Amino acid sequence: MAEKLTQEKVSELEKYAQSIRYSIVEMVTEAQSGHPGGSLSAADILTTLYFAEMNVNPSDPQAVGRDRFVLSKGHAAPVLYATLAERGFFPKEELLTLRKIDSRLQGHPSMKNLPGIDMSTGSLGQGLSAAAGLALAARLDNSESRVYTVLGDGELEEGMVWEAAMFAAHYKLDNLTAFVDFNGLQIDGPISEVLSPLPIPEKWTAFNWHVILVDGHDIQAIYDAVQTAKTIKGKPTMIVAQTIKGKGVCQMENIADWHGKAPSREQCDLFLSQLNELEAE
Repeated sequence: MAEKLTQEKVSELEKYAQSIRYSIVEMVTEAQSGHPGGSLSAADILTTLYFAEMNVNPSDPQAVGRDRFVLSKGHAAPVLYATLAERGFFPKEELLTLRKIDSRLQGHPSMKNLPGIDMSTGSLGQGLSAAAGLALAARLDNSESRVYTVLGDGELEEGMVWEAAMFAAHYKLDNLTAFVDFNGLQIDGPISEVLSPLPIPEKWTAFNWHVILVDGHDIQAIYDAVQTAKTIKGKPTMIVAQTIKGKGVCQMENIADWHGKAPSREQCDLFLSQLNELEAE
């Protein structure tokens, strides 16, 4: 088991997460289009992976032995773009081209356009299958690389997710670690009312995955769960991360309406000032 992160490292990662949230709000406002709520809720997960765990190199984004990441909830592309830019895969200034004509940053991630993206995603339910395929390929190549993926909790309503869950367990893909961004809301409201996938941990346990339940905004807890996943043999791991939709912007938090709505310029200025205050604390 790897050592715990130092408090200094945790503080550093929290600052990265706040910077990523700042970029999310700014870029979605500039585009006047996009999905801020579920991007903000996943920021701590991606920060932990890209800045404390994954073997990736912005100078060599196609390195053969790198770890892979699949954003299964592809509409949350702003969090992936902001994280990759923060990590140095491309200039942060490019974030403001989100969803514009000829931009490399379209509404859903494309592996053909932007360095650091390992799988094009967007149609919900497909990302876990892609991640499982990457994990099986790594095993066949005798590679030590690991595969990570993030699913939305509303996405669990897609049947293909559960086919992939069976596949990954059947092939004992212990080099695969998945997250559910469990913020409880989807575009039409609470997941429990739209088409309930609850109880989430018990379902993944029944599909023969190792399951860990964490606070999805506690970077140390996320990091510890990832370290535990690396010790599990013979089955994939699902980290169920309990999060807050719109995390970091109080007017967005736990409000389904912010699933796919862009702030006005005035709202953006208010939200960015909030994030600046949080970062200064």
